[in-house]
Amino acid sequence: MIFKKYPKNWHVEKGLPLTEMDKKILSFQNKGHLVPSRKLIKTPEQIEGIRKSGVVNTGVLDLVAKEIHAGMSTAEIDKLVYDYTVSHGAIPAPLNYEGFPKSCCTSINEVVCHGIPDEEEILEEGDIINVDVSTILDGYFSDASRMFVIGKTSPEKQKLVDVAKECLEIGMQTAKPYCFVGDIGNAIQKHAHKNGFSVVRDLCGHGVGLEFHEEPDVEHYGKKGTGMLLVPGMVFTIEPMINMGTWQVFIDEEDEWTVVTEDELPSAQWEHTFVMTEHGVEILTY
Repeated sequence: MIFKKYPKNWHVEKGLPLTEMDKKILSFQNKGHLVPSRKLIKTPEQIEGIRKSGVVNTGVLDLVAKEIHAGMSTAEIDKLVYDYTVSHGAIPAPLNYEGFPKSCCTSINEVVCHGIPDEEEILEEGDIINVDVSTILDGYFSDASRMFVIGKTSPEKQKLVDVAKECLEIGMQTAKPYCFVGDIGNAIQKHAHKNGFSVVRDLCGHGVGLEFHEEPDVEHYGKKGTGMLLVPGMVFTIEPMINMGTWQVFIDEEDEWTVVTEDELPSAQWEHTFVMTEHGVEILTY
């Protein structure tokens, strides 16, 4: 992936003063750090548009939380997502995205992510399922997912779901203005490993807002002080995928979408969209 450097003279070209944030970003760039391009720093108007998209996205997941139950097919979940989204004047971002055939992803037990809803896939007591929804409203994108436990599950699965949520919360708390993506990944990885779990390395969070997937990649493992600098105005997801066994995964050869744990042990994931502010992150989706 090629990153553009932060332009040193953009303010001159536009007749604007060099701000304190510009000076900070340029100081990090001059030290050899990877910094965001101007395009990745959203305007207040863009952030408001993404926030409104996030309201619809949260409403979708609230509806799923109310309706999900044992005996329900994942195709029924997909219909709920589609109907709610379009009735609120929005578009489900996954639908037809690079050929994906449905409006959301439904990933059960050992499926890490990108599970395709299906009429023959029926939720059973004890299943854990991630429902991942993304919304386009007036051209602005938002993205979030939640885990749902169907009835009562095993203590091991419940712990996995709980720790995955804790990993998201720890990543959120670690994300501060002028920290690095690697700081977030390092904190998440430590918590997952402390609890005996692993972190998927082949998939990650990402920038979002004007497109479905933007820079930077937000990996959920790594070293402090590495990766892109995060500055106020950037919008991105944190979405750790935590596995009970190995971190390694494979993609189903039949549908070329469904990501499954290599050892077929369960996986769990939670996701929010955030905007970085001067004081830390604000959640735009729940």
